[in-house]
Amino acid sequence: MTDPVSGDRPDDGSSIEKVPEHVAVYLRMRALFGEPGKRSPDARKRAKKKKDGGSVPFGGGRDPRGIDDILDGLTVRLGWTSPLARADLIASWTELVGAETAQHSEPVAIDEGVLTVRCDSTAWATQLRMMRGQITTSIAVKFPDAGIQSVKFDGPNAPSWKKGARSIPGRGPRDTYG
Repeated sequence: MTDPVSGDRPDDGSSIEKVPEHVAVYLRMRALFGEPGKRSPDARKRAKKKKDGGSVPFGGGRDPRGIDDILDGLTVRLGWTSPLARADLIASWTELVGAETAQHSEPVAIDEGVLTVRCDSTAWATQLRMMRGQITTSIAVKFPDAGIQSVKFDGPNAPSWKKGARSIPGRGPRDTYG
């Protein structure tokens, strides 16, 4: 066995040979820092981290991506696809139904899968009710994430004694006079 401090190696116990200086330095460093095959606990953690999915230059998954891919992934992960599709539907109403029809109608609300469209006149509301199937189909094709199941066309608002969609039929205000 070689003495790591002095670098001397006994040979059969009778004579001591002198080890070259570079070998003695190597043996001293080996004694101070450990075996080269054995790593420190920190080095083992770093190696394990690299194997478990650490970042490797020029490795897989490091290619740059476009901003549209990143935003699409973000909207899906955060659950924004339906609200964004609804807003896009309302913004592109003119391209969906045509310029002339869009002049006389405008989408005003989306509530529980029902798109409400306000029309300028009862004639336009009636015409669009007849086109309801075509409009609903084009919405389903172009904006599938919007979740539109039906379209409701309203004419111009006239004063009414009826209050809300769930009112009770009856005589109305006449029964309070008298």
